[in-house]
Amino acid sequence: MINYGKELKYHRIVRNKSLRDVEKDTGISDTNLSRWENGKVLPNINFCVILADYYEISLDELIGRDTYYK
Repeated sequence: MINYGKELKYHRIVRNKSLRDVEKDTGISDTNLSRWENGKVLPNINFCVILADYYEISLDELIGRDTYYK
C-alpha cells in the first residue's frame, strides 16, 4: 500500500522546501501539510492538484503511484 504522507513529504524535501515555503507559495497552511505528511488525514483532490502543479509533477507522481505500479 502506498504511504501518501511519505510521498508528499518526499516531493517537498527533494526540492529543499520547508513546510513554511510551501505554505507561502501555495496558500496551503503548514498545519495541513504537516497533518497530511504525518498520515493523520488525507488531502482532498483540490489540494493534491495544487501541490502537483506546484512541484510540476503529475498526480500519480505526487502520490507515488508512478513507481508503485511499475
